[in-house]
Amino acid sequence: MVVSEHEDTHTPAELVWHDLECGGYGADLPLWQNLATRCDGPILDVGAGSGRVTVQLARAGHTVTALDRNELLLAALRERTAGLDVEAVCADARSFALARRDFALCIVPMQTIQLLGGADGRIAFLRATREHVRQDAAIALAILGELDTFDCSSGAIGPAAERVAVDGLLYLSRAIRVSETDEHVEIERERRIVPAPGAADRSIDLIRLDRVDVATLRDEATEAGLRAEPALEIAATNEHVASSVVMLRA
Repeated sequence: MVVSEHEDTHTPAELVWHDLECGGYGADLPLWQNLATRCDGPILDVGAGSGRVTVQLARAGHTVTALDRNELLLAALRERTAGLDVEAVCADARSFALARRDFALCIVPMQTIQLLGGADGRIAFLRATREHVRQDAAIALAILGELDTFDCSSGAIGPAAERVAVDGLLYLSRAIRVSETDEHVEIERERRIVPAPGAADRSIDLIRLDRVDVATLRDEATEAGLRAEPALEIAATNEHVASSVVMLRA
C-alpha cells in the first residue's frame, strides 16, 4: 500500500481502494466455503489481499495461510484475523517457498491467476503449489468469464461509481473502460477523493489481466504435474461478470 501523505487521513489510501474495489464482492464466497468444508485440512489462499476470503474461512474454523506480495494489505489482514488460525506470508505466487507442505486446498480467487505474467508465470505458480500440497489436494483457480467491453473514458455515461467514506474523506472509484486484445483484458478505473486532500484528487488505475481459458489452464496444469477435474462456475451479479473456476488435483 501507499501510505497517505496527509495527516488527516489515517487509513492508507491503497487499503481503502483495495477494499472498495475488491472487498464488496461476495458471489464466490459460498464456493470457497464449500470447498474448504470438504477439504478437511489447511488452506492456502493465494492473492489474499486484505483478507476478503481468508477472514470468512478463518471465522468458520479453518486453518488458513494467506499469501500475497503486498505487505501493507497483509498488515490489514493480520489485524482482521487476530486470534484466528491464520498465517500471513508476503511472497510472490510464482516463487514462494513455505515451511508448510501439507495444504489440503489451494484457492486463487478473483482472477489472481491472470496477473502472473503469462504462461511461464502460471506454470511456475502451479509447480510451486504442487510442492506445497498433500497428495490428492484440490487447487481452484478463478478466471474471468465473458466480458461486456465499453469505453467511457472520454466522458460518456458509464457504470456508477463505488464509494466509501473513510477518515472524513469520500473515496469514489468508477470503471471507465474495459477492453480486450488477443493477449490481455484491460480494466481502467477513475479514482477520486472528495474533498481533495491535495492537488492529486483524481487518478487512473489500470489493471491488465492475461487472457486465459479453461482448456489452456488445464494444459498448463498437466505440464506442472497436476490433473484436471470438471470446472465450476460462479454466476454473474448485477455488478460482476460470471467466473469459471478451474479445478485441479495434485
